Amino acid sequence: MDFTAAVARQRAFFQTGATRAQAFRRDQLQRLHDAVQQREAVLTAALHTDLRKSPTEAYSTEIGLVLSEIRHALRHLSAWMGPHRGRIPLLAWPGRGWIQPEPYGVALIIGPWNYPLQLVLSPLVGAIAAGNGAVLKPSELAPATAQAVTELVRDTFPAEYITAIPGEREVAEALLREKFDTIFFTGSSAVGRVVMAAAARHLTPVTLELGGKSPCLVCADAPLETTARRIAWGKFLNAGQTCVAPDFLLVDRRIRAPLVEALKRALDAFYGPDPRQSADYSRIINSRHHGRLVGYLSNGTVERGGQHDVNDLYLAPTILTQVSPDAPVMQEEIFGPILPVLEFDQMETALGFLRDRPIPLALYLFTRDRQTEQTVLASTRSGGVCVNDTVTHMVGKHLPFGGLGESGMGAYHGKASFDCFTHRRSIMRRPFAVDLPMRYPPPKIKLQTLKRAFGFLAD
Repeated sequence: MDFTAAVARQRAFFQTGATRAQAFRRDQLQRLHDAVQQREAVLTAALHTDLRKSPTEAYSTEIGLVLSEIRHALRHLSAWMGPHRGRIPLLAWPGRGWIQPEPYGVALIIGPWNYPLQLVLSPLVGAIAAGNGAVLKPSELAPATAQAVTELVRDTFPAEYITAIPGEREVAEALLREKFDTIFFTGSSAVGRVVMAAAARHLTPVTLELGGKSPCLVCADAPLETTARRIAWGKFLNAGQTCVAPDFLLVDRRIRAPLVEALKRALDAFYGPDPRQSADYSRIINSRHHGRLVGYLSNGTVERGGQHDVNDLYLAPTILTQVSPDAPVMQEEIFGPILPVLEFDQMETALGFLRDRPIPLALYLFTRDRQTEQTVLASTRSGGVCVNDTVTHMVGKHLPFGGLGESGMGAYHGKASFDCFTHRRSIMRRPFAVDLPMRYPPPKIKLQTLKRAFGFLAD
C-alpha cells in the first residue's frame, strides 16, 4: 500500500470540513455501534481464536466496553463540542474570550494484542467524537481479531475517513514515517519510545498507554477472602495479559501465608482444580511469550500452578513465593499468569521499595485504615490508584485512564477520550469601540505605577 497517498486522502477529506459537523459525528458513532453489535458473534469467535477468550470475557472486557463507550459519547457529545467561556484580562476589556474544541485532523491509532478489539476501537470512539479521521493499525499478534476489525472498518466507513491497515511490524514502522496530526499508541514502554521518537520528527502529539509493574500492597487489616478474590480476578483475567493487572504483591508478613491460601481457594472457585479444562481461562498469545513466562517459574517457589504446555499455549495460574526483588521476574512487566508474592514488615520499607521503582500504570492498596490509605497516596506515584479492588478503576467513563513516566502519557475514557483527540483553541474577540492609549508607546505612565497596576490589568 502507498501509505503516503492513503494519509493524503484522509487529510484531503478532513480538510473538506465534513467531520466537524455534530450530525456527521453522531452518524459515524452510531454506525460503529451498530457494526460492533451486528458482528458480535464474529468478533467473539476471533477473540476466542487469538486468546481463547470465553464469550463472557469477550463481551465484558472488549465488546461491551466499546459499546458502552460509544453510547456515553453519543449522550454527551453536544456538551463536549460546545465552546466554553474563558475569562479575559482587564487590559482586553470589553472583549470576550472562549475555548473552542477542535479536532487535530488525521489520527494514527496503533492497537495492542492483549485486548485487540477494545484497545483499538475505544480510542477510535474518541477520535470520531472529536471530529478526526483515523488510520487504525491492529496488532498482527492477534491476527483473527485484526482481520475482523479490518473488515468491520472497511464495511462501515469510507476509506478516506477511517481505514484499518493490517500487517506485520513493518507496516507500523512505515505508518510512523508518515505525518499524522496525533498518534495514539497502546503497548510496551520499549515500543512507546520508538513511537515517540518517530512522532518527534513531525512534532506530532502522542498519547502513550504503556504498562509497567503495577504493585499490589496488602495490609494486615485487609479481609482475606474478599481481598484474595479481587486480586485473583484482576491478576488472572485474560491469563494475566492485562496492562493494569497486579504484577506482584507486597504483603504484610503477618498475613502472607493465610493470604496465599485464600488466593488458592479463589482460584479453585474461579477455574476449578484443573484450569486447563475451564472455559473461562484464556491462553498465552504465542509461543515466544509462553517461553518467556515459563522461564520465570524458576525465580521462586511455585506455591500453586506452574503447569504449562506450549502446544496449547497454556500456563496455569501460578503463585510464586520466596522471590528475590532482584530476580528476573521482578525486573520487567510479567504480562502473564504468574503472581510473585513479596513480604514487608514496616510500611515505610514497602513504600521505599515502591518509590525506587519506575512509575507504574496502576497501584493497588488493600486496607481498612484511612490513614494508611492517605499515607500510601501521598508517598507513591502511579498512573492511577485503586483502593480495595483491582482493575475496576479503568472501567468507568468518568475517571481518566492513563499512565505517568515509564507507564505512559495522556489519558482517555469518556470525555477524556474526546479531549485526547481535541485541540483546545483559545479565541478572543474585541470590539473597536474602546482602545485605551496607555498600552501604546511612548509610555503614558511611570514604570513603578505600571508594576503596581500590571497584576490587576493582566489577571
